[in-house]
Amino acid sequence: MKKNILNVIILLTVTALAISCKKITDINVSPNNPPVSNATPAVLFPSGVGSTAGIIGGEFNILGGVWAEMYTQAPLASQFSGIDSYSLTKSNFEDDWSELYAGALEDYQTSITIGTAKGEYNYVLMATCMKAYTMEVLADLYDQIPYTEAFKGAANIQPHFDAGHTVYEGLLKELQAALANDYNHPLTTPSTDFIFGADPNEMTEWAEFAHTLELKMYLRMINAFPDEASTGIKALYANPDFLSVNAGMTQFVNTLHKDNPFYDYNILSLNSPTNLKASVTFASYLSSISDTLRAAVYFNASFYPASTPDPFPIKHAVNQGDFISTYSNSPESPYQTPTDPVWFISKAESYFLRAEAVARYGVTDPEGTDADLYKKGVEASFVANKLTVAQADAFLSTHTGVAYPASGNLDAKIQAIMMEKWISDAQGCHTLEAVFDQWRTGYPQISKVYSTNANYIAGQWVYSANGVTPTKLFPKRLIFPGYEVNENKNTPAIIPIYTPVWWALSNSVDQ
Repeated sequence: MKKNILNVIILLTVTALAISCKKITDINVSPNNPPVSNATPAVLFPSGVGSTAGIIGGEFNILGGVWAEMYTQAPLASQFSGIDSYSLTKSNFEDDWSELYAGALEDYQTSITIGTAKGEYNYVLMATCMKAYTMEVLADLYDQIPYTEAFKGAANIQPHFDAGHTVYEGLLKELQAALANDYNHPLTTPSTDFIFGADPNEMTEWAEFAHTLELKMYLRMINAFPDEASTGIKALYANPDFLSVNAGMTQFVNTLHKDNPFYDYNILSLNSPTNLKASVTFASYLSSISDTLRAAVYFNASFYPASTPDPFPIKHAVNQGDFISTYSNSPESPYQTPTDPVWFISKAESYFLRAEAVARYGVTDPEGTDADLYKKGVEASFVANKLTVAQADAFLSTHTGVAYPASGNLDAKIQAIMMEKWISDAQGCHTLEAVFDQWRTGYPQISKVYSTNANYIAGQWVYSANGVTPTKLFPKRLIFPGYEVNENKNTPAIIPIYTPVWWALSNSVDQ
């Protein structure tokens, strides 16, 4: 994966600047490997973006896709059985942790420091946005992470871990401070902005990225800090300015180690396109709402982009975590290409976040009601999958179970938003967001029976057939990585994988 990240960076920036990549080490830079302090944000920032995309769009996307029950481990295989059975330990994802801290986050922090000193506030905003996005993902996965004592190099090689809420508060303040600067100046080398560099309004879109990320973070707080969430969201809506475009990396090419990180990790590195299979959980829900078009895009390229695939594209799927069984028919695998994008915030996600904010708080959005925003979210999901707005509108108007309950209660509205958001998150290597949304809202719901039971309700999440946690508790976090446990004496004690993170609902036993 590291090789993939570095090759992507080189491919995309070699015509504009010389890339100098530092060695990936631990969370802190050792005295023998100091930060690239003489570099510029134009060099460091795209390196960081490539690192974030490579990890969150790669191995973390597999984690998200399996835990969100879009995919499951292929039968009689074991590549991702640890993820699917919830049997992860401190050795899992430790390279990803190191890559993000010593790679992406170090690059962003150095860009902020240098940019501030030079008055390059455009790069300060960009780097702050990506630092906040990357650290938010880590805080959501691990609950506690180094923040206030991080990035000090030799001055502090054993940083304390901060509580997730402390990290959120600090990141929100950093975003607001970056937005208060005079940032609205186009880059002199726009090719160093992988996300919005092709757009003449790139700095406006970076401000929208910041506001949309703030909105997501405040919505994460609704269970643990409801007053803070309400105040923050209402303040954002005093001058609403959110993304209406996809934000992520789209520059991947069909060349080994320069391709989409999910494709590279799952297909090329393992030399097989069949490591993951469609989960009955996800497939049954798409079937129950007659979502044949997105099912065809997600799992069966032979139908894509037919307008009326028939029969239902996902002919065979695997019950979640049932990887030791034999299946007589060949289940469908997720359809991937080497040039697939990696979204950090998708257009659909932005609209669904705003729909939830309007539904919960009655705030006024410039693009309409919660029902309008829900519709725009579904349309954005269809368009991102190379379908059309007309097809999305036809789906909403003719298929049962997907119409927005405009006159319903709040719970019904949240359920509708989360179910469509779950479907949309299967595109653009964005699956982790579906996991976080379920932890926060309880949607999709947890089934009381396994998916082989006649009483199973399509789309409800089931406990893995080979899960190893006590009393069938679902995973709710990752275990602190071995590098930190072994080298940083201030790493907290290991917390069980089934213990909810600070903003999540309590765990439950249903099966």
